[in-house]
Formats: sequence, structure tokens, C-alpha cells
Amino acid sequence: MIHFCLNGTWRSESQVEPSMTILRYLRTNVGQMGTKEGCASGDCGACTVMLGEYLDGEWRYRAINSCITLLASAHGRHLVTVEGLADQSDPHHLHPVQQAMVDVHASQCGFCTPGFVMSLAVAGDQNPQAELTEAQVIDAISGNLCRCTGYRPIVDAGLLSHSYPSNQAQYQSAAPPAQGLAQASLTKQQQFCHLPTNEQQLQDLLAQNPMARIIAGGTDLMLEQTQNFKSLPQLVGISQVAGLNSISQSEGRVTVGCAVTYAQLETQLKDSFPAFVDLLHRLGSRQIRNQATLVGNIANASPIGDTPPFLLTLNAELVLASTQAQRRVALADFFVDYKQTLLQPGEYIRQVEFDLPTADFVRAYKISKRYEDDISAVLLVVRWHIADGKFSAVKIAYGGMAAIPKRALAAEQAMLGQPACEQTVLAAAQCVAQEFTPLSDVRASADYRLQVAKNCLHKAWLESQAQAVSVWQPAATRRTQQVFGGQNA
Repeated sequence: MIHFCLNGTWRSESQVEPSMTILRYLRTNVGQMGTKEGCASGDCGACTVMLGEYLDGEWRYRAINSCITLLASAHGRHLVTVEGLADQSDPHHLHPVQQAMVDVHASQCGFCTPGFVMSLAVAGDQNPQAELTEAQVIDAISGNLCRCTGYRPIVDAGLLSHSYPSNQAQYQSAAPPAQGLAQASLTKQQQFCHLPTNEQQLQDLLAQNPMARIIAGGTDLMLEQTQNFKSLPQLVGISQVAGLNSISQSEGRVTVGCAVTYAQLETQLKDSFPAFVDLLHRLGSRQIRNQATLVGNIANASPIGDTPPFLLTLNAELVLASTQAQRRVALADFFVDYKQTLLQPGEYIRQVEFDLPTADFVRAYKISKRYEDDISAVLLVVRWHIADGKFSAVKIAYGGMAAIPKRALAAEQAMLGQPACEQTVLAAAQCVAQEFTPLSDVRASADYRLQVAKNCLHKAWLESQAQAVSVWQPAATRRTQQVFGGQNA
């Protein structure tokens, strides 16, 4: 059984399917049709809802895609839909965002409108004392797609909403969860979704069910169900396991627990590691980053995952745990082949540890058809240090160029200890074609990938010298430079 709050009212469910999504529950079990289904993959934002956690005596909300979020993940939390925003005692008293959308004519067919409303409501809720800036509004709706109205009036509605009287107390005043919510689960015949609250429970569950799928944000795993129509009969959720959602920095290393989301990383590393946070801004939408985890991107073992190439240049190590023991594995050794890793049945990635570079030159280049919320065709990350006019500590890693995220070892050796000049980098770029044999697919041809991979390495050298694009520049400046420089490098 699971317990969650829906628009201010606590509910208990025990008979629903363990793999049921929040969206399907809302529309088929509760009859709340305001939340829409568009893409069923977390791209369009029509299904956006608010999910709140009770922290320090108040509800704190984030926008999520309900189409790829398990209902079980709402256990102990407050789920708010577009029906729950307005003052329920007065249906004519709209939420400020809803009223602003009406007043500036920001809705046409209306299908996408509830999702935009929810995204903007969260943005306002997170900045209650100040008007939203245009950058904040655009970030909030970056995962919402509108095909007919145009974004100008929607942005205007977001900017205007702060001037209306707030009624956010309608969902902020919901009763907190009961103290000490125990381990919960949904079961139906041979299907289950277990929600452990500590690591001992997690390890025992995985030992007893070695074929169970581990789910944190589920932004990739749930696509097997919504896009490929596969069954997910055995699930173990880790998002509520104590101790797995922490981030720490010590002695030049960062330790990230397996339940830490990208949104948490953005907040924690924005000052100490802006180059990494810049890449995160191009990884999925705001709703995706509120759910997806760094460790999930590793465990997925995709050759086009965005963060593994970065981590490969940062000497990343994984801590793998089970009922038997814990072991450390270098990330470079973790990937065995396409979608294959060293992870054993009953084992999970407890945390990832990586360098926090300070004096080194570090840069990431993501080449994709869309600038934001898109999958890489090629991703390059470089890290090097120059001492006495020579390259040292050279790390070069690519995504989208092989069956696994992979370091360019030959290119690194061609630069290591050599004069720090353009000729050295051009010679290293030629090594890329010798050690990588990329494939052609819908995103890019093999020839294009090779050419871009070499050009981006050359570009990294030029930028390191001219500092044409600094990691300390405002995001808008970086975006302009990378769109017109990176895509055509």
C-alpha cells in the first residue's frame, strides 16, 4: 500500500498496478482530465504536474512529467494537478498563473495549457518574494511544447503572474505526511514495486529479487513501458532511501549519491563547477532534470549519455554495493560493451566520486540537432593542464563515437608531454580517426561524426588560447558561441 496527498486530500492505494504512471492514474482512476498525454516520453510537457516533499515544516514543489513517473513514487508526497491550483471553495478564483494566461490570451487550442500552467506555478512557488525574470520563465517552460499559440504571450503570462493575489495556500496548507512512513509497496500477482527506506532493506530486496529493475527518476527506464510497450513487472525504487540523495565535496573530490537528481547538482555545483552545470542545462528539460539522476545516466550505459564522457575526464570512480560487500570500480572499466556493465545481479551503484578541477582547462561540446532537450550526435569533453609550455594531465573523452563512452587514449598520448601548440592538437585530432569507428544513424553519419569530433578538439585548443568562450561567461553568451561555433565546428 502507498499513501500520498492529491490536491490536499490524503489517499491510500493498494490495488493499482505496480507500474502504473501518475498520468494514467489521474485520467483513468480518478477522472481528472486536466493533465494531458502528448508524447508519453517526457518531451512535450503536456502532462506536467507538481510533486511536493515536506521539508523543514513546509511543502516544496518541483515540476515533473507524470507520463513517465510511477504513481508509487508519490508515496509520502503531495501531488498537485491543474485542478488543484485554484481555490477549490471558489471555482472562479483562479491561480495567478491561470488568470494571467487568460488575461494575455496565452492559450489557443488549450491542449498544452495545463502543462504550462503547472510549470509556471512551480517557478512562482520557488520565488514567492520576487517577480520572475524572463530567463526564469523560459527555464521553467523549457520542457513544455506549444504548437499553435506561440511563446510570447505564455512568457508574458509568467512575467505578469506575480502581480495577482496569490492563493498558493490552497496546496501549501495540505496536511503533512504521517510521521515515520514505513517501507511501502504495490503488489499484484507476480508484479511488484517496493519502496525501501534504508539501504539494508534495499540490499535485501535486491538479493531476494536479483532480476528486479532499480528505478530512481525513471526518465529512461519508463520509456520501455510508454514507448516500447514492455512490461516492468519487478521494480525497486531508491528515491526515498535515506543517505542516497546526498552530495559532498572534500579534498578536491565530489561524491554524489545514486538518488541525487540533476536539479540538485545544478544547485550544489553552480559555483564550484560551472562547466559541468552548463552541460546539465542542455540535458533534458526542467521536468527531466527534476527527476533524472546522475548515477542513472551511468547505469543506463548508453553510448550517447551526456555525463559519462565528462566523468571519464574527472577520474570518476563508482562504489558498487550489495548484501555481500562494497567494491570500487573506475568508471573507465565499468562499461564493458554496448549496454553492458560490470554490475552484478543484486548489486547497485551506491555513489559516484569525481575530481573537482580547479586549475585545469575543462570544456564540453555537445553536438545535437536541437540546442536543448535533445540527444547528442557527438559529445566531446577535454581536460588538460599546461606547465612549462607542455601539455600535462590530458584527458579526452567522447560520447556517440563508439559502443560505449570512451576516452581517446591515442589522442591523449599524442598531446601528453608535447609542446602546447596548435600543431600538437591537430596531430592528436588525426588520431581520433584511427581509434574510433562511429556508425551512421538518424542523428549523424559516420563521416560527420568523425569530422566534428576532430574539429571540436581543435576548437577546444583555440578557445583555451583566446578564451573566446569562458566557462564564467553568462549562459546566453555561451549559447550564442556554441550554437554557431559548435554545431558547425
